[in-house]
Amino acid sequence: MNLKEKITIEEACGKTFKIRLVEQTDNNKAILTHYLHNSKNNAASFYKKGAISYIKTLLENKYPSEKKSWEAAEEALQLMLFNNTDNIPFPSPKKRKFTFIDLFAGIGGFRMAMQNLGGQCVFTSEWDEYSKKTYMANYGEIPFGDITKEETKKFIPDNFDLLCAGFPCQAFSIAGKRGGFDDIRGTLFFDVAEIIKRKKPKAIFLENVKGLRNHDKGNTLKTILKVLRNDLNYYVPEPEIVNAKNFGVPQNRERIFIVGFRNDMNINNFSYPKATNQFVTFKDIKEKNEVSVKYYLSTQYLETLRKHRARHESKGNGFGFAIIPDDAIANAIVVGGMGKERNLVYDHRLTKFTPITNIKGQVNREGIRKMTPREWARLQGYPDNFKIVVSDAQAYKQFGNSVAVPAIQVTGKKIISKLNI
Repeated sequence: MNLKEKITIEEACGKTFKIRLVEQTDNNKAILTHYLHNSKNNAASFYKKGAISYIKTLLENKYPSEKKSWEAAEEALQLMLFNNTDNIPFPSPKKRKFTFIDLFAGIGGFRMAMQNLGGQCVFTSEWDEYSKKTYMANYGEIPFGDITKEETKKFIPDNFDLLCAGFPCQAFSIAGKRGGFDDIRGTLFFDVAEIIKRKKPKAIFLENVKGLRNHDKGNTLKTILKVLRNDLNYYVPEPEIVNAKNFGVPQNRERIFIVGFRNDMNINNFSYPKATNQFVTFKDIKEKNEVSVKYYLSTQYLETLRKHRARHESKGNGFGFAIIPDDAIANAIVVGGMGKERNLVYDHRLTKFTPITNIKGQVNREGIRKMTPREWARLQGYPDNFKIVVSDAQAYKQFGNSVAVPAIQVTGKKIISKLNI
């Protein structure tokens, strides 16, 4: 029996990695792809047993009459090692300089930045099934699921260098308490802190919205810093608000960065990166060719936006609707609300005005359109070979939730330089 013809990575994980609209509790595909990516380093031991078990199950189901094939699961696994990165635009570096884990991974903004610096990702976690699809298409790896569950945490390897996490912000209950570990239980930051406590990485790199600084009157950030500094014994300099526009992307995106180093590393100073001299505007990332009419606003919707703005301005209020000139930078791209309407652009190249979606009114002749998902990707620093394999609605959500890769990468470079690895 020729096992190389019997089973491939595409078959094992599904050639198109079909989405299930329910939470994935089965980590088999994550285990398999993590083993394939880490087969030549120490992290492989955390995944090998589960990967062999999964392949054995696949062989049993596909060839029930060929018992020998069941016993050859490890051989089949080894055969897949040679083709698991085919057609993957962003494979792990051939010569790694450090290792890291990617929590709340989204579509892998942290991963792309750290791989560009020579890092190898040894564990990934992300609960959203559509983000997993994008992650698989670009990195050849399926993230594990819900990081709050012990069945997910148990697969995190030991001895990795850097923990990366863009964790969601939640309020902590600190009234009458010490403001430490007890106060963060039940929050997603608790799961990050628990992993830090167990695994003790050399360094940590956390990202969050700018509002974390004043969240719950500043108590949330105060508690986070107390946990990291006092309970977990990390040197954590004062967090800094970093703006992506200062690092080569035309987007005014401010995020808080929190960097820390394990105390026994004897690192007692860290400076966040200074702004680069590279200044770009929307025209630098604008689509080079005519885009689909579906991105152009209808006359009726455009009129509605203008009336809303006039009404708010008459009351002295702001309103999200804005058109970004080619020589300007975009507002922060966000999910929901007026996310797309805050970043409309002019583009007079449209030649096909017949609508292809259900709109009220006609396609506007002023050249006003939404940015495309690819333009949003560029606003976050993703290269054009990054695969967009989901609907426009999901793509806007994924890029709007992502970190800005260049800002992460320049900060990551300073972290790694401190570790001397």
